[in-house]
Amino acid sequence: MATVIEVKDLCKTYVADKRQNNVLKNVNFKIEEGEMVAIMGPSASGKSTLLYSVSGMDAPTSGSVIFDGKEITKISKNELSEVRLDDMGFVFQQMFMMKNLSILDNIILPGVESKKNKRSKKEVEEYGEELMRKLGIIEAADNDINEVSGGQLQRACICRSLINKPKLLFADEPTGALNRSNSDEVMNEFVKINKEGTTIMMVTHDVKVASRCSRVLYIEDGNIRGEYDNTKEQSERDKERALNAWLIDLGW
Repeated sequence: MATVIEVKDLCKTYVADKRQNNVLKNVNFKIEEGEMVAIMGPSASGKSTLLYSVSGMDAPTSGSVIFDGKEITKISKNELSEVRLDDMGFVFQQMFMMKNLSILDNIILPGVESKKNKRSKKEVEEYGEELMRKLGIIEAADNDINEVSGGQLQRACICRSLINKPKLLFADEPTGALNRSNSDEVMNEFVKINKEGTTIMMVTHDVKVASRCSRVLYIEDGNIRGEYDNTKEQSERDKERALNAWLIDLGW
């Protein structure tokens, strides 16, 4: 199995009021092709900072991130922007979309902007519609973003994240703004696309969400304190209970 991303001795330090805050401290891990990895930890543990530093949205203070064989911590900003557009997908808790565009137009925008994916706008639109059918929201293609439910909008965000067929999808609390029913629906979609081959790194505070992932990394005070293999054949409820017990042992 190929390594999609490898993180080596990653550190992130902020200075505020002349005081140094070491948010990440020599973090090391790998994500293999086809995995869905959850990042968990208490508030202010460094979860989102880790995702932002690994994905190139924020520059780490030191260490390296090797993505698809390329050390992205050493490339130019323009090259990094292209890597993020062409080879990474992003889903956030806040569903950032252009208010003046329809749902479908929001979904296809990264595909139209991509220089690497040599597709006509019509081809991008057809793929966007295919993704919307897969995620059960094709009927909302021409709607404005304020004319759909939160669950539909988040599924549209997932479609947008997949439009350039990324090697790795990053998700930061993707169910955090949803009720339980919509959260379950969205997680079902993440599980489906992961089974179809998309590698996913997901930050979450929700044990039920994390229990659907194949592996869980627990971060506390900027360090990875534990790793949980969640590939054992169990019912969803048993997986959730076993993960919760492991988290409690770590002081969750």
